[in-house]
Amino acid sequence: MDEKYLDNAKILKAIADPKRLRIIDMLSCGELCACEILEEFHVTQPTLSHDMKVLIKAGIVNSRPEGKWTYYSLNQNSLKNFYSQLGNILCDTDDCIYHKKGETT
Repeated sequence: MDEKYLDNAKILKAIADPKRLRIIDMLSCGELCACEILEEFHVTQPTLSHDMKVLIKAGIVNSRPEGKWTYYSLNQNSLKNFYSQLGNILCDTDDCIYHKKGETT
């Protein structure tokens, strides 16, 4: 299986959860402290930590510690690659996998 499909599936699985999708929406406004995200969701710190680890492991969120808090931001490079690849998968283009397959045979 091509690595890009595995990476895209990991991202899709991570954002399939409504809470994580909302976190991504919040992070689209800029870097946020875990404390700000906790206030919005009224969840425990371990619950938020789990969700953030899923997003980080999927490669779509970055984290950095500062003092006793962790700050999160979107990984723009990873998301740009994801958008591009998803666009190629979902749109009718000359660059589709079936046409590429025909070129190599």
